Amino acid sequence: MGMTLTRTRLQGGRYEGVLTADDMPPVIEAVHMERIIGTADVSPSAGKNRFQVGFDLPASVVSDGVQVVSLRSASDGEVLDRITLLAGAALDEDLRAEIALMRDELDLLKRAFRRHCTETGED
Repeated sequence: MGMTLTRTRLQGGRYEGVLTADDMPPVIEAVHMERIIGTADVSPSAGKNRFQVGFDLPASVVSDGVQVVSLRSASDGEVLDRITLLAGAALDEDLRAEIALMRDELDLLKRAFRRHCTETGED
């Protein structure tokens, strides 16, 4: 079975989840930009092989753009969950550019489809 970390909520900068593990739970470290920024709190929960996991996100990870914090097993590096934060004006510009690109690609596909239908006599 291994380990499974299921997020239950992210509120007020605190990650909470339930870890199901065959054995004792590993130390769970939080990693941002390839740097360990802390370890999660792990405590026994109701049910066999179940543990409550909590981690307070530090303010340093909240900044413009896309930030990803990985929660991973310190023993083997297996990523159990990821917290993705999207913020800032730079993100707005990135999203607008991505949407504009998608619209252009959709227009291109529509034109190619119409041309195909005209050439084959299909509707």
